[in-house]
Amino acid sequence: MPIEKPLRADRLLTGLGYGSRREVSGLIYNGAFCLDGQPVEDPSTKISPDQARRATLSGEAIDPLAPLTIMLHKPAGIVCSREDSGRIVYDLLPDRFSRRVPGLSCAGRLDRDSTGMVLMTDDGQLLHRLIAPKSHPPKYYRATLEDPLRPDTAEIFAAGTLMLDGEKKPLKPVTLNALDSHTVELILHEGRYHQIRRMFAAMGNCVSTLHRFRIGGLDLGNLSPGTYRILNERDVAALFADVLG
Repeated sequence: MPIEKPLRADRLLTGLGYGSRREVSGLIYNGAFCLDGQPVEDPSTKISPDQARRATLSGEAIDPLAPLTIMLHKPAGIVCSREDSGRIVYDLLPDRFSRRVPGLSCAGRLDRDSTGMVLMTDDGQLLHRLIAPKSHPPKYYRATLEDPLRPDTAEIFAAGTLMLDGEKKPLKPVTLNALDSHTVELILHEGRYHQIRRMFAAMGNCVSTLHRFRIGGLDLGNLSPGTYRILNERDVAALFADVLG
């Protein structure tokens, strides 16, 4: 939910993950927290959402209040989880992001070996829209294959009749465009577990690399692997530009 009411300065900074109440109070007393360039001297000073957009901490603009949505370029070897023993997507973000209230959640995951766009948000309504079957936007992938593409693959994927091993419901139609004999781009309208890898396994092939470069009308662009950017309202709207009727 968006923050609409004024908050105490210390509570504001604590909720954004900048430290404990005592730690941020110390920063405020030391003149590190400023509004329009002027130090806020009292931790109990009420800060409105509009003022928060003009506030700085140690000379830098503070992070946006909730709702916050970011786009991350996930490298290979990173998992979209908080509980894995290896490197996780949260390790790629500033430490304070893990202490935000409400916290950031992944809106659709990529497996450890896959790369590309991952969305993270603290907006529950947006999270639901991104993953709900009736509203989630199409996702665009580029895959390289171990073996040459079978000529009938695109037709089979588009038919909406392919059954994955262990499942009882056929896949929704998937658009496949072959770039060459071993490289394809795909558009998915659902997100089942390891779906693309299992689709090609059903065709007797294996996926060597898998990269998600677009969700809805929002492209990953030139965002470097391991980095992120905060999305604005226009970006979020673009996510749903390609949602089917």
